[in-house]
Amino acid sequence: MARTTGAFYVMGGVLGLAITAVAPGDEGNRLLVGTAAAIALLLGLTLLAWGPRLPHAIHHGYVAVATVLVTIAVHDFPNTTGALGLASFYVFIACDAALFFRMTQAAAHIAFAVALCLWVVPTRGFDWWSGIIPAGVTVGVGVVVGILTRMASEADIDVLTGLLNRRGFDRALNTAITQATRTGQSLSLVLVDLDRFQKINDHLGHRAGDAVLQRVADTWSKLLAPDQRLARYGGDAFALLLPNVTEQAAILLTEQLRAAVTTGCSAGVTSWQPGESGSLLVSRADVGLYRAKQAGRNRTVLESSRQLPLAVELREAIDRGALDVHYQPIVSLTEGGGKAVGVEALLRWSSSAQPDVTTEGLIRVAEEYDLISDLDELVLRRACADAARLQETFAQLDLTLNVNVSGLELAEAGYAERVWDILSSTGWPADQLVLEVTESELAAESQTAIANLHTLRDRGVRIAIDDFGTGYSSLSRLATLPSDILKVDQSFVAAIRSDSPAPPLLGVIAALSSALDLQVIAEGVETEYQAAVLTELGFALAQGYHYSDSHPVSELINDLNQGQGRIGGGADRAEEDQDAVASNGWVPLN
Repeated sequence: MARTTGAFYVMGGVLGLAITAVAPGDEGNRLLVGTAAAIALLLGLTLLAWGPRLPHAIHHGYVAVATVLVTIAVHDFPNTTGALGLASFYVFIACDAALFFRMTQAAAHIAFAVALCLWVVPTRGFDWWSGIIPAGVTVGVGVVVGILTRMASEADIDVLTGLLNRRGFDRALNTAITQATRTGQSLSLVLVDLDRFQKINDHLGHRAGDAVLQRVADTWSKLLAPDQRLARYGGDAFALLLPNVTEQAAILLTEQLRAAVTTGCSAGVTSWQPGESGSLLVSRADVGLYRAKQAGRNRTVLESSRQLPLAVELREAIDRGALDVHYQPIVSLTEGGGKAVGVEALLRWSSSAQPDVTTEGLIRVAEEYDLISDLDELVLRRACADAARLQETFAQLDLTLNVNVSGLELAEAGYAERVWDILSSTGWPADQLVLEVTESELAAESQTAIANLHTLRDRGVRIAIDDFGTGYSSLSRLATLPSDILKVDQSFVAAIRSDSPAPPLLGVIAALSSALDLQVIAEGVETEYQAAVLTELGFALAQGYHYSDSHPVSELINDLNQGQGRIGGGADRAEEDQDAVASNGWVPLN
């Protein structure tokens, strides 16, 4: 508003000074008109410089003063013809008022301009009706601009709820960030998602779902302060912008909103830090929402913005490629034990800003600060290149490569294509890649994520459900999830002890996998006894410290070469039976 009004002022001032300087005649007061034009120019420059800092009401004064200055110029211009031409400046008044003021306020400004126009034009010697044309043009332009402006503003409004839509909220967020940058005030953001809303649409119909959204929007709108902006961000997701509100206050308000409706909802809360963009703020709040769903829904999770030094260091490390990828072998239990049939890629990095950060904490920071896409791509690309090196060294092992994928990354629309591009550029076969997804991440029910999994499987990539048995919905969804492999959580394997029977659930999982035609990998195998029990129960694949810790690819090549394709206890047996090893087609390191 300040820039537009200032531009009108500057344009009017420059044109007024120019025409006053060159116009012939001495009928009016050339000095007064020039002074009015100079005042307009100065006012325009002040608006351009300080306008955004001025209260909204001040702009009404600027528009009213502009109307008076135009009237003075028309009344005292030294040339009658030029005076009539200057009356066209009233159109500037109409445009500015129609663009930025409410309809009633804009109508008042336009009526004031029309009244002065109808009065001042006849004073220059024209007939009484001569002012009707410039006045009519002023009204017409004001009405058209007002209508178009209202139509454009409705593009920011969600038709169903009357709230801001995503476009409108993003505009409001950017404006709030600009203001917070100028004033130093705090700014919090909340993303809220109605839990299991799809079931309402599926079982009761979309009309019932629309009614729920309208009821939630009406209820929450009544609980908010005038400067707090609520938006329907898309589908069943709402966004809440809270100027000058701390993270803890935002959490308390979110709990009040949840208590005010009967529909369960999950929420992610975060706050803005100087220098951060709106997209980064939304991304971090989205991580909080994602974790709230992971943790069981109907809760609020705070994604604090205070881990910036670690995020900056991680960003630099990703850009430099200064991250390590280690590999832990996956072995076969059915061929004498210890034969390597695959490797799992594991991220390793030591932070100077936060030396004790775990891999899980590192992934969380990457998700919070919108780094997860670059991090996942770096790990997958390097893992494919290292696996190709392993495969070239041990041609007969036919190794698979297991790589973990973030649930947030999997939910990105272009994820499947990015994986395919990496496979194409590295030359790693799609049918030897296994992407591991934690089952709680799959439980988020993202249709985009499921579609990505189907696309990848159609191209030969296999999908493993990691930490199987720890989520709440595994058994009910296994038949519908696109998956090929189950990785049994290590807590089940840890329960295998020589002084007690094997956990019954392990036998159930083995039978279930057989019924669903899924491979099973037992994680966390640490003893020979555990390996023997798993073999007896029918498990074919295992992974754990009993066989090997994770190592850089060069060390893993040495270990495999030394054990002739076997790891751990299996390597010892391989040395005792060279004929058996030869029959396996072992290709030693050159």
